[in-house]
Amino acid sequence: MGAANGAAPHIVVLNRRDTGHPQGGGSERYIERVAFGLAQRGYRVTICCSSYAGAAADETVEGVRFWRRGKDLTVHWYALRFLLRAGADLVIDVQNGLPFCSRLLVSCPVVVLVHHLHREQWRIIFGPVVGRIGWWLESRLGPLVYRRCQYVTVSQATRGGLAEHGVPPSRTLVIHNGMDAVAVVPAARSATPLLVAVSRLAPHKRLEHAIEAVARLRPQWPELRLELVGQGPWLAFLRSYAEARGVVDAVSSRGWLPEEGKHEALARAWVHLCPSVKEGWSIAVMEAAAHGVPTVAYRSAGGVAESVRHGSTGLLARDDLDSFVAAVRTLLERHELRARMAQACSARALEYGWAATVDAFEAVVAGQLGLPRRTGRAELCAPVAAPPAAAATVVKGPLAG
Repeated sequence: MGAANGAAPHIVVLNRRDTGHPQGGGSERYIERVAFGLAQRGYRVTICCSSYAGAAADETVEGVRFWRRGKDLTVHWYALRFLLRAGADLVIDVQNGLPFCSRLLVSCPVVVLVHHLHREQWRIIFGPVVGRIGWWLESRLGPLVYRRCQYVTVSQATRGGLAEHGVPPSRTLVIHNGMDAVAVVPAARSATPLLVAVSRLAPHKRLEHAIEAVARLRPQWPELRLELVGQGPWLAFLRSYAEARGVVDAVSSRGWLPEEGKHEALARAWVHLCPSVKEGWSIAVMEAAAHGVPTVAYRSAGGVAESVRHGSTGLLARDDLDSFVAAVRTLLERHELRARMAQACSARALEYGWAATVDAFEAVVAGQLGLPRRTGRAELCAPVAAPPAAAATVVKGPLAG
C-alpha cells in the first residue's frame, strides 16, 4: 500500500453520486468538501461514483480524482472492481441507503459515513415489498458487514438510529456539516411574503407540503409566493399538485441555481421550508440561517431537529401537515418573532465551517492509519465546481410553464 511505501496514503471514497449529478445534494457536498480538504493536506483521494451526461469518466478536481462509472445501482459493481486494484490505504464507504459492502473486499481500514437512515424513503420510492428488502439491506446487512468499522455521521439523531440497529455509539462519531462562506448578496428581503425551499425535487422531500402551505395560507396573504430551488424527478408531480390546489401562479421552480443565485433567493425569503421525511442535517437550513431566515421543518425528520433550534432559529412541527402549516402561519404573522430569529440564525450560522469538519474527519483518518495528523496544511476548502451544463438545466417561472 502507498503509505507503507512512504508515499502519500491513498483514500478511496465510494459514493453513489457527486455534486454534479442531477440528483446530487447535501450529502455529496459534505464528502467532496472533506475530500478536497484531505487532498490539500497531502492525502491522495479518489472518489468512485456514478456517471451522468456531461461528466468526464475520469478527471481531477482540486487534487481529487473523480472516477465515474455505472449508474445508481451498477455503480456499486464498478466501484468494488476499482477498489480491488486501487491499493487503498483507507476506504470511506458512504452508505446512502444501499451499502457498498467494501469491508468484504479489503483488509485496510474502512470508515462508514451515514448521513441518515432511509426507513421511510425505501417504502415511499420503491413500494412496500422492494422497500422492505432495501431497508433490511441497510439496517441489518450493513451493520453486520461493518461490525468492526468506525462510523461517522452528521447528527446525534442518526447516531441514535444506528445504535438501534446494532452500531454502538462508541463506534460512531458525529461530525457536523460545515458551510461555505456566504458572499454578500445585493438582494433585499421581499416586500411581500416569500417562502423558499432549497431541496432536491424527490418524493421523500415532501415539497407538496410546502405547496399545501401556500394553498391554505393564501387567503390570508394573497401575495404569498413559494420558490423551489433545486432539480429532480418530482417536478411534474409538484406541477400537477400546484395546479390541483389552484396555486400554480404562486409557485415557481427556479431549477438548479449557481451558489450566488441560490443565496440571492434565500436572502429575499421570509421563511425557509424543509418538509422532508428525513434529513441527516440539511446544509440548506444553515445557509438560510446565514441570511437570517428561519426554517420550518418536522420534528421527526432526524437531523433537522438539531440544525433547527426550535423557537430560536425556526420552528419544528409535529408530524402532521396541519402542524406544519400552523408553524408557517406563525412566522408569517409574527414579524417581531422573525426579527428575533433572524439574529439567532445569523449567530448560529457562524458556528459552522468546513475547515472544522475537515479537521475532525482528518483526525479519524489519521487515527485509523496510525499516522500523525496533518491538520493546518489546508486553507478553507475550495468550493465545488458547478455541475456540467447538461446537469444544470434551470427551469424558471411558474410550475405550469
